[in-house]
Amino acid sequence: MTTFPDRMAARLEGDFVVFLIGARINKPWKIHKWLPVALAMPRMIKELEALPAEQTGFLGHQPWSLTMMVQYWRSFEHLERYARSPDKKHFPAWVDFYRRSGKSQRDIGIWHETYLVRAGDYEAIYAGMPATGLGKVGELVKATGALKSARARTGRGEPPADARIDVDKVAGA
Repeated sequence: MTTFPDRMAARLEGDFVVFLIGARINKPWKIHKWLPVALAMPRMIKELEALPAEQTGFLGHQPWSLTMMVQYWRSFEHLERYARSPDKKHFPAWVDFYRRSGKSQRDIGIWHETYLVRAGDYEAIYAGMPATGLGKVGELVKATGALKSARARTGRGEPPADARIDVDKVAGA
């Protein structure tokens, strides 16, 4: 995995969706309750990666822990279409989870958060990192010049004069 020694910014054309998804194992001894959930996500990701992104809208993912993942989608409609498609891996797993857990999710909890991001209304910076997160699904570019500050990366101009810090000068680079 290539590590980029420079400060890099991520760029992705157009609007997109950031989807955080995770699980919490509340009763680890009830393996029959949480194992199906743990095994379902890798199958879904494999299915999504095998299909053309133009069809699914799935841009990529970044696992953050054993029980949490960040996914990137082209649109909410793409994400919803996949989630509700009976012929794809998610829908049967979703139904199975609620069938197994009944009216109470005491043994394992699941969660997700969906963020709809408008083009240009985000910023991302990476230093000494391999392609990660949005930088993995988008384009990595050097964070210099017009991309040097978070304010500039979000199209809000330069920081106020009293808030400007030249990281290279402070770091002695």
